[in-house]
Amino acid sequence: MEIKKYYGKVILFGEYSMIFGSPALLMPLYTGESHWDYIWRNHGKKNYSSNRSLHAFANYLASDNYFTEHIDIEKFRAELKKGLFLDSCIPSGYGVGSSGALTAAVYDRFKSKGIDDLIVLKKFLGDMENCFHGSSSGLDPLQCYLGKPFVLTEDKKVQILNDGFLPDDIHIFLIDSKIKSDTKTLVNYFKQQRENERYLKAFNELYYPFVGRCINSLVSGDVDTFFDDLSHLSYYQTVMLRPMITDNMLPLFALKRKDVHFQIKICGSGGGGFFLGFADDKDKTNEFMKEREFPITWIL
Repeated sequence: MEIKKYYGKVILFGEYSMIFGSPALLMPLYTGESHWDYIWRNHGKKNYSSNRSLHAFANYLASDNYFTEHIDIEKFRAELKKGLFLDSCIPSGYGVGSSGALTAAVYDRFKSKGIDDLIVLKKFLGDMENCFHGSSSGLDPLQCYLGKPFVLTEDKKVQILNDGFLPDDIHIFLIDSKIKSDTKTLVNYFKQQRENERYLKAFNELYYPFVGRCINSLVSGDVDTFFDDLSHLSYYQTVMLRPMITDNMLPLFALKRKDVHFQIKICGSGGGGFFLGFADDKDKTNEFMKEREFPITWIL
């Protein structure tokens, strides 16, 4: 029997700005996956830890009729007593959907009343994931549940894309900052910044437009325009989202090469974990990053 896998995710564009209603573009992280298993079949310290965490998650869901209307808590708890756990190689605290995959897996396996409307489902999954982050847009678990790249449009529609939506000469990679991210703290910081009228005005007028422009130029395959838009967005991240960029990653945001399109941005909440890179030449980028002793992982 084929084991169902729940992949991690990468928010290519829209982290933070989606709070203001901007579009967002997400894709599966096929190098990070999780699946259900039982402790009696697969012993290990982290497996017992996963089972205990799931017991706590079940208690969180059981505390609200809003969740129990759609999740079969008794079935969930019965399976946990049998030793059910989520076997995952998605790194936690790295902005690539470890809690999103867990949320999606629980909903998928234990839903008693499914939700067909994807926007309503996004909200429900986000409320589930609040158990881990305090405030979730629901996009991470929705991406992990669907397992397909998609755009959340400004008019709040989910536009599912083909797996091969990227043009052939745009490649995406991850850089490990070697630092764990604290998503809740960063989200709270951003919420505080939003209360500053000058910050809010600058964010809406300068940062926000380039999110949509990056998504449009990437999906349409306009490579030159895409890297130009991305360069602007990346710069505004260093200005308006500086706490989300670790000191060891900051120099990479300004690196340029004449012989290759190359740009770095934050991944997910930022503040550690992975950072996201785009390039049009894998070989030159590998050489470029090796010289600076930054190991990278290509995801597309």
